[in-house]
Amino acid sequence: MICVALPGLAVSTDQGQLTGQGLEGIYRAGRRVLARCQVRVAGREPLVVQARMTSADRARFIGTLRVTPHGGPDPDVVIERTRSADGTERITLRSAATRPLRLPVEVALGTDLADLGAIASGTVGPELPASVHDSGLRWSGAHGASCVTATPPPADALASAGLLRWDFDVPPGGSVSVELKARLEGAGPVRPAGRAATSPVAPARATGDDPRVEPLLATSVEDLQALLVRDPAHPSDTHLAAGAPWRCGLAPAEALAAARMALPLGTRLAAGTLRVLARSQITGEGPRTGMIPGPRRDAGAHLPPSCTGTEATLLFPVLLAEARRWGLPEQDTKELLPAAERCLSWLLATVGDRPYLRDPQPGGPVRCETQAHAHRAALLGADLLDAYGRPGGGQLREWALALRAAFRQDFWTDDPGGGRPMAALTSDGRPVPQLCATTAHLLDTGLLGGGEMAPGLLDKVRTGQLVRLLASPVMDSGWGLRGLAADEAGHNPFGHRNGAVRVHETAIAVAGMAAAGHEKEAGALLRGLLAAAEAFDHRLPEMYAGEQRGEAGVPLPHPAACRPAATAAAAGVLLLTVPAGVRPDAPAGTVTLRPLPSAPLGEIVLTGLRVAGAPFSVRVSRLGLAMVEEASDGLQLGA
Repeated sequence: MICVALPGLAVSTDQGQLTGQGLEGIYRAGRRVLARCQVRVAGREPLVVQARMTSADRARFIGTLRVTPHGGPDPDVVIERTRSADGTERITLRSAATRPLRLPVEVALGTDLADLGAIASGTVGPELPASVHDSGLRWSGAHGASCVTATPPPADALASAGLLRWDFDVPPGGSVSVELKARLEGAGPVRPAGRAATSPVAPARATGDDPRVEPLLATSVEDLQALLVRDPAHPSDTHLAAGAPWRCGLAPAEALAAARMALPLGTRLAAGTLRVLARSQITGEGPRTGMIPGPRRDAGAHLPPSCTGTEATLLFPVLLAEARRWGLPEQDTKELLPAAERCLSWLLATVGDRPYLRDPQPGGPVRCETQAHAHRAALLGADLLDAYGRPGGGQLREWALALRAAFRQDFWTDDPGGGRPMAALTSDGRPVPQLCATTAHLLDTGLLGGGEMAPGLLDKVRTGQLVRLLASPVMDSGWGLRGLAADEAGHNPFGHRNGAVRVHETAIAVAGMAAAGHEKEAGALLRGLLAAAEAFDHRLPEMYAGEQRGEAGVPLPHPAACRPAATAAAAGVLLLTVPAGVRPDAPAGTVTLRPLPSAPLGEIVLTGLRVAGAPFSVRVSRLGLAMVEEASDGLQLGA
């Protein structure tokens, strides 16, 4: 159970006690401020009967005890613990006894002040010795110091045992509380960006016939707010951390992808993300000039690791172009345009006179999804440059046209089943024929003006064939798209890229299928993800096992998955806006609706979205008809 309000984090099991085992603990900026927090009442640990997340940053544990001698089997004390990501824990004891109770309460505390990376790799040292400090305990080590203060102050504080003690007199039906606050010394109070009044994520809501849509959108919005991080040098700019607990820092490709899927919640997150990454852009001379740097990412058994910097560099102009359509202010667009131009210049300089964008390492492959990202960046980037009278749009379109022709010739193999796209071409031109979920990016062509989608790398017939392949049982697990088809050599249901379901790619497939007119297949994938979300209490992890869905089964969690994860939370927003087909063009003052006629979720009402900087609400009926219920005064419904 992971409570997140970055830079604060609390990791617990469903037993409520923090034992210091594994990842358990309270964290601040990746350091474990408190590892152990074990409560005993009348010398015994409470029996936990319920544990649940009450919000993205808070968990609640209910335990019981029977303390009255010869009082029968019923518990007469209820212990409620509320643990927050900001390091606060409130312990409340409620008596149901018919006589006054004297309840001794002990809280055993300890920490190692280890960083998250060391804990994950199993290289932490022993707990640090404690000292009595103010109304609690303090620990210090080579990496700083932390302390826990208690209200009310304890009757006894035993540093050698790391123990705080109270003796409470509780009347019949009465209650008492203790509040503990763990903090890292030298750090200010946790001020999560998502909880501020200036949060860039709009609090949208969903209601409708399907009871799952409301909690999915609510949880997705909460998780996005919890993962927001301020740029330390520019606190007004926020971006999304990749996910908790493993990746609480900036991952450029994931931050851009998540901000793009979250555009229905407003453009301020996109603007902050773009500004943060523009400051990291490589400048000067050399072949990497204009790139947004990023780490390498595992690509499965059949391909070497990929460069997320390439993906981020291609996503940058796409996000800026689409954010402008959703209503990014002109001043922000103009400010960020030079960085987008540098990304597009890097693209043209890197491909030179070749049709494909290769991996940057020597001998690197030509990946299918990289060509999809590059093609989209070229077309949306050209549209953006033209809008501001900047040169280069024609050259980008010419290259995109050449890429389309070459891709349809080289990346498609015909077979008796109708053919398929290649996963990649090796440096010497040999095909890598495996069927992967990354081909879903071929369906994501990007939004142009007037509610039109950009042309894709595949023609209409081959797009239909790709949709049929992705919707087939070897790819669709019933919970979402497997990373690698189940009948391919090397398939592993838990493989990061070899068979696990990645929520982001499945959501991209749903949106792409819907935009291409394949609503039956889009609806099936959408319902599968909704079922998975329900099994995960509507907090989707970044991935889970690609085991086939059974009648009474639930998806298997992946032990290394982040949950919450920025791309998974943003995918929840994208999924629920697909049935309405909202396609804004704020510069033209229009919004076009392309709802799914089959209404796969029945009636659905989305309120609190943002288009052109103003609240936007839309209703889709059971007949698949869409109606705008709230919008900016200057926004017209497009044809």
